[in-house]
Amino acid sequence: MSQTETLIETPEARGPQRADRRAFFATAFGAAAVGAGALALTTQPAAAQTVATELDVLNFILNVEYLQANFFSVATGGAVLAADDISGSGTAGVATGARAVSFGDAALASIAKEMAADGLAHVRFLRSSLTTSYAVAQPAIDLGSAAANAFSGLARAAAMIGNAQSFDPYASEDNFLLAAFMLKDVSVTAYGGIMGLITTSAYVEAVGGMMAVEAHHAAALRALLYRRGLSTPSLIDATEAISGARDTLDGATTDLDQGVRPTASASGDAIANVAPLNANGLAISRTPQQVLNILYLNSGTATSGGFFTAGVNGTIKSTATS
Repeated sequence: MSQTETLIETPEARGPQRADRRAFFATAFGAAAVGAGALALTTQPAAAQTVATELDVLNFILNVEYLQANFFSVATGGAVLAADDISGSGTAGVATGARAVSFGDAALASIAKEMAADGLAHVRFLRSSLTTSYAVAQPAIDLGSAAANAFSGLARAAAMIGNAQSFDPYASEDNFLLAAFMLKDVSVTAYGGIMGLITTSAYVEAVGGMMAVEAHHAAALRALLYRRGLSTPSLIDATEAISGARDTLDGATTDLDQGVRPTASASGDAIANVAPLNANGLAISRTPQQVLNILYLNSGTATSGGFFTAGVNGTIKSTATS
């Protein structure tokens, strides 16, 4: 089948209600930012934090959104984010190594384009809310498909490939879904981890809204992988392997991560695992440091590596917790 249309739907094209709501949050968010630099954050009980202000937290999640937005933008449209969407403080870098995916499944292509549009909307919303005085620039991002690149590094950590082999996220729809799964589940836990570090009401509502979008995206990807995995079990096996690798990298003492392998009910029926939850039915979360452990592909103390070859921009850039 021919390659799908590569135009990415703009955030503004997705309906006046979404645009109006984004404008409302931008106003409230921006007003709150005036005094945010002096606000001390509460810490999560699970680990000591070095976070100083809410602005630091927002810039941390902006780095995560830069990564995702570029991946989906190139995979669906062949182009990285525009210069106007990536400028700011810190060491500016470019997103390299990605290319467009040749989609044969029109529904998957449409879903991927939606995720690209939403990722760009998140980047623009965070940047406009932080303003040019506070927003960090996009750092260098590795989206390549060679053996030495980050996607291959995570696939290698999951024992999906050997030491000299590569994982190409753009070679097939199945590979694209696995690569998207590598990133999107992490972003949901990242948002969950910063919710306890946000106290300003305008920030809480806005960050909660973005977290909900990320969770919807992750669930859609997990459902697609589960459905395809019913006929191609190796896909389900791969999600379990990726889950195990993320669990090892994040350094948590408990098993936080889950693939999409179904479980059996009391009657023996298969129960899908579209939503990775704990025993209480709650979504898992990670501290910013644990998120960086995964994205740097380093379970120890690090300030760069993996998807962020020169590290992220902003105050939260180390995996160290104190």
